[in-house]
Amino acid sequence: MEGLREEMERCREWIEAALEHGGETHDFDDIYEAVSSGYMQFWPADDACAVTEVITYPKKKVLHIFLAGGNKDTIVDMNESASEFAKQLGCDGMTICGRAGWARELKSHGWKEQYRSLVRDI
Repeated sequence: MEGLREEMERCREWIEAALEHGGETHDFDDIYEAVSSGYMQFWPADDACAVTEVITYPKKKVLHIFLAGGNKDTIVDMNESASEFAKQLGCDGMTICGRAGWARELKSHGWKEQYRSLVRDI
């Protein structure tokens, strides 16, 4: 697991930047623990990274792109390999929650906006 920690540390800036937009639900160590336990999957590249998780609903199984950071074009290029990975796991689809710019960027890759997420601190 030492190699994983080193690789995630290399990508730490991108992970933490993505987490800043995620509602403060996780920190870097939470992500490391989830990846090292096998609950989440880490997708490193030279200039970007992503973290996914498999979510099984009663009627559907999806690969959820939990976070992505770094070079936008590199992240978009990960789309096909993530899709293949999802198919191999028996997923019926993929989901992503993110800023509005991702909807525009991913539209030409078959993604569509299904709903908007609203949050409120209490």
